[in-house]
Amino acid sequence: MRILQLNFEKGWRGGERQTLLSMQEFRRAGHDVVLLARRGGELAQRAHDDGFAVHSYASVVGLCLFLLRRGRRFDVLHAQTANTITWLALCKKWLRRPIVFTRRTAFDLGEQARKTVWKWRQADLFAAISEAAAAEPRRMGLEVAVIPSAIAVQPFDLAHAQEFAAQFGLAGRRVLATAAALTREKDPCTLIRAVRGLREQRDDFVFIHLGAEGDAGQAARDLVQELGLQQHYLFAGFQGRVEDLYRLMDVFVLSSRHEALGTSVLDAFLYSVPVVSTNAGGLKEILADGRGLLCEVGDHRAVAAAIARMLDDAPLRSSTIDRAYAYVLQHHHPARMAQRYLIEYQRLVVKSPTCPT
Repeated sequence: MRILQLNFEKGWRGGERQTLLSMQEFRRAGHDVVLLARRGGELAQRAHDDGFAVHSYASVVGLCLFLLRRGRRFDVLHAQTANTITWLALCKKWLRRPIVFTRRTAFDLGEQARKTVWKWRQADLFAAISEAAAAEPRRMGLEVAVIPSAIAVQPFDLAHAQEFAAQFGLAGRRVLATAAALTREKDPCTLIRAVRGLREQRDDFVFIHLGAEGDAGQAARDLVQELGLQQHYLFAGFQGRVEDLYRLMDVFVLSSRHEALGTSVLDAFLYSVPVVSTNAGGLKEILADGRGLLCEVGDHRAVAAAIARMLDDAPLRSSTIDRAYAYVLQHHHPARMAQRYLIEYQRLVVKSPTCPT
């Protein structure tokens, strides 16, 4: 099959990682995979460096013109983001090709329901990365295939990890960390208050916040200053090759208010880091059955207590690590994710006599 993947995001977050991982697996299975992406974006550069054909544009106009001129050359067009399903939906009558959309969020639609559901209905396959992400479209009457995100081990750059540890003075300290943009939905202020509560009990740790800037960044920095946590809560910003840094962590913590799945938690599972998390959306699914400690959204006291427990209870750490590692290998393997998509792609192509294959 000829497969066009669409992702027009600027940065490098979970959706972009999943897009590239899907492309790699589809290529490994023998299919011709092309990317339509934002010019200058991290995804476009990484896909190009990996040998993929990449068509990149600086604006939506260029993207839509590409679809109108060349979209019919593909068997399947897969929108990996909410904005790209909009453009595919608008071009669908002209394209006459199967359209796939993967939902990676778990928000309720609210006032945007009517407009959003219209474009969702244009997808020939609506996929969601978790039951939490599938809940809203199902409530709107759509049929949804749940295809969880995948995670793959990356080669370890020891020098990078050592350089980072030296830069932030991690030697001799227990390392707590999160990997999340500084946005309201990730709720960094709850993390900061939890660290203040933990600091009142002990002084053997440092908390590293890995993640890009966002709409809660200033509030988070102000709160760290207000609570006097400058030596215990450190902002490291966006980090390339973040997988190397999981090897430095004693506990991974996530305080999201909304989360469709949480690929950063899957990273922690894969690199044997015990997890403390809020029970938002898909986090409740992946951390079930003793794969981590769950707390109520916004409850900084519970988060602090769970971190302390995970640091001090060696049998608990060991059991959660073992269960999480076995789970991520079984349910979130890249080949498993790709095969599920390819089965659906083939079904759509067989049903669509206009496809070139």
